[in-house]
Amino acid sequence: MPLFNVYPLYDVTPVSGKGVYVYDDKGAEYLDLYGGHAVISIGHAHPKYVDAVSRQVSTLGFYSNAIQNPLQKELASELERLSGCKDYELFLCNSGAEANENALKLASFKTGKSRVVAFKNGFHGRTSAAVAATDNPNIIAPINAQQQVTILDLNDVEGVKAELEKGDVCAVIVEFIQGVGGLDMATADFFERVDALCKANNTMFIADEVQSGYGRSGKFFAFQHYNVTPDVISIAKGMGNGFPIGGILIHPDIEAKFGLLGTTFGGNHLACAAGLSVLHVIEEQNLIDNVNVMSEYFIKIAKTIPQIKEIKGRGLMLGLEFDFEVGDLRKKLIYENHIFTGGASNKKLLRILPPLTVRKEHINMFFEALIGVLAEFENKAVEA
Repeated sequence: MPLFNVYPLYDVTPVSGKGVYVYDDKGAEYLDLYGGHAVISIGHAHPKYVDAVSRQVSTLGFYSNAIQNPLQKELASELERLSGCKDYELFLCNSGAEANENALKLASFKTGKSRVVAFKNGFHGRTSAAVAATDNPNIIAPINAQQQVTILDLNDVEGVKAELEKGDVCAVIVEFIQGVGGLDMATADFFERVDALCKANNTMFIADEVQSGYGRSGKFFAFQHYNVTPDVISIAKGMGNGFPIGGILIHPDIEAKFGLLGTTFGGNHLACAAGLSVLHVIEEQNLIDNVNVMSEYFIKIAKTIPQIKEIKGRGLMLGLEFDFEVGDLRKKLIYENHIFTGGASNKKLLRILPPLTVRKEHINMFFEALIGVLAEFENKAVEA
């Protein structure tokens, strides 16, 4: 049976990983500066992660949410302590799309309203309401398009105000650093005014931290760079270092009721073991401090390269924008330099999302390769 062909694939077959490196089926080593869409937060095959998951699967890998699972409570407690999100409550699921789906559903339950406000170049997932709130008509099927979503420009405070005052908006959902869309960020004034407008109009403010959370921005959550208090915070990618896990942090003003949300696999024993190990490593290795140091070092070098027209994002969620499309550049980096990077809907942007354990020597390797490829491109242009 063939696979349903929906992914354009590079001709690389990773079979193992260690730290910031992956190794293919031919034994070649690759520097991973993409982390599988920002999923690998503490490095491939981190020993504490491997030990935690191995020990858990050897005892109890799964049981349903109909029983007590102390690991869920431990994960919630550690997440509250390390994130600083005091008094929020945790609902666990399996992915970022599912996290945003539950966030939007909860907002609709709470407010009794159904319309959503989202933003251009935003990406929130591929499921029902989450994909409808994503600014990409190519992945929105007719069944998704039935959702009531208004897409506005980032930084359009007056547009948000006008939509919320119509009285039918249940949620405003926003990435504090856009991921797939190309690392754009709104202003502090925008975020803070939207937060206030939501509170004044019985609308839930949802912080999509699926990609930007878990230390990647230089704080535990990207929204913490601003003076805002989200009603719901969605989390996933870096949460499990590769093990499927997601969740939403829910403000205590939203009351829980039996049956309001539910999941079969969400919060299973293996997922919680993985999630706990990630939090422990982030704390023990001071990885958020490392994010800030490595980000500063990366940006300092990037600013010296004239072909880079703009540096976007923050922390270790960065984008390098050129005046040409980067598809061929990424191929050169993968096939000739053995370095993984990412793309975006902005075809001129190279995304950098390494494990939070990345060091200066890895950044130096990347820039040495990048400078070499850029010089090769320029020589070919002169010859042409």
